[in-house]
Amino acid sequence: MENIINYFSSIPSSHRALILAGGITFFWLIESIVPFIKFKYDKWQHAGINIFFTLTTIIVNFSLALLLLKAASWTTDAHFGILNWLPEMNIWLYAIFGLLLLDLIGAYLVHLIEHKVKFLWRFHLIHHTDTWIDTTSANRHHPGESVLRFIFTTLGVLIVGAPMWMVFLYQTLSVVATQFNHANIILPKKLDVFLSYFIVSPDMHKVHHHYVLPYTDSNYGNIFSVWDRLFGTFMTLDREKLKYGVDTHMKPEENNRLSNLLLIPFQKYRNSTNSE
Repeated sequence: MENIINYFSSIPSSHRALILAGGITFFWLIESIVPFIKFKYDKWQHAGINIFFTLTTIIVNFSLALLLLKAASWTTDAHFGILNWLPEMNIWLYAIFGLLLLDLIGAYLVHLIEHKVKFLWRFHLIHHTDTWIDTTSANRHHPGESVLRFIFTTLGVLIVGAPMWMVFLYQTLSVVATQFNHANIILPKKLDVFLSYFIVSPDMHKVHHHYVLPYTDSNYGNIFSVWDRLFGTFMTLDREKLKYGVDTHMKPEENNRLSNLLLIPFQKYRNSTNSE
């Protein structure tokens, strides 16, 4: 465990970039060879839009990284946050408990709030407009949402009292997990169900991308699936019934044009009218 802590305490930016690019490449190749759904679309044009949003997310996170570093450093120095108020424990247990808390407060709860608060949903909506979910969809986030998520992430770090190595470890796991559960791949049904008791599996997350309520408002988990099961937001849907997107923006000129996607948060708000 000491080696893991030492590595993630000072993980080079080049390594983080390599993990991001390597994950996209790995799952891109798999889904190209054995796709779950054989989409009739321009895969490169679609990837271009999503990679643009990936790059804007990287720029936002890099620009504000000092704030996150200072927040994590302050929690340690001030002995502030949940982890710092707990009795001393085994380092492995400490790491697992910390990752679970970061997942709950900095990911699950934030994601749920984004669906419930109209102002936040305006930005998060861009992620849901994707009608061709694949591994590049994982980082399809409006720059405005990237800023908002960074703020929530920093608050999560303060509440949890997570040291920087744990934050970097969580973010690394998060990148790979989201690329995996967004990828246009299919696992044996029994394996997917088994995984869904521990982590967010492909089938589980793709239900969240079904185009109508109540499925859009379910399965908010990021890495761990326990929170959806614990808080009653877990749902299932037969693979054959999946239809990606969001019912308010199903036209290609709205969901597959970069200029419009950037403007959606500032357009007239549309209420979802369909449900199943």
